[in-house]
Amino acid sequence: MAKVRSYLVTGIISLFIIFITTGCEGSPEHNSLTRAERSEGWILLFDGESSEGWRRYNGDNFPEGWVVEDGTLYMRERAGDIIYDRKFLNFHLKIDWKISEGGNSGIFILAQEMEGRPIWHTAPEIQILDNDAHPNLNPTQFAPSLYDLIPPSVQNTRPAGEWNTVEIILDNAHLTIRQNDADVVHTMIGTSEWNRMVGESKFPDEIFARLEPGFIGVQDHGDEVWFRNIKVREL
Repeated sequence: MAKVRSYLVTGIISLFIIFITTGCEGSPEHNSLTRAERSEGWILLFDGESSEGWRRYNGDNFPEGWVVEDGTLYMRERAGDIIYDRKFLNFHLKIDWKISEGGNSGIFILAQEMEGRPIWHTAPEIQILDNDAHPNLNPTQFAPSLYDLIPPSVQNTRPAGEWNTVEIILDNAHLTIRQNDADVVHTMIGTSEWNRMVGESKFPDEIFARLEPGFIGVQDHGDEVWFRNIKVREL
């Protein structure tokens, strides 16, 4: 009987250790990578403590209106768009965002720096918006649309002040946008349909969304916005 009790105790302790270990691994701290993510090649673009790697679009410094606060990359006041100082082409990006009441912002990909050109001239934008505060917009202008081009097929954006998780996957021109675990946009850059959409838009089609390595950026639209858990894996 004592031996049976010993086996039972050992088994319970082992199960408890497995539960604690897998539970912690499945729920990582913010702005960190799990062992699985590290082994898959994910890298952090924001560590929650510094602005390392980030700078002003078409500039060298990290603008003062952006701050690192409470583990977030926070746009406190107007300061200009910022980019991560490394280019990516085929990648899987994850990023959490939270917008202020009535706020507007965005996530840019494939950005190219051109003197005298705003970032949106070259970079597709995944819209960030307090949708509830702007009910009369065009469907392509609600979060999480591919801004001014493709509306989301699923509308699952949480209210202002709550966190959303966006994933952007670009793989050999195939672009997928996922928000809060649902695919919301899928398109292919460079097709005749894509070229038609861009040609009918405000974007300059000769330089917009070039399939070459570009910067990842976030937008200053004049409203408070917060980002965290920014990580990317090259494909």
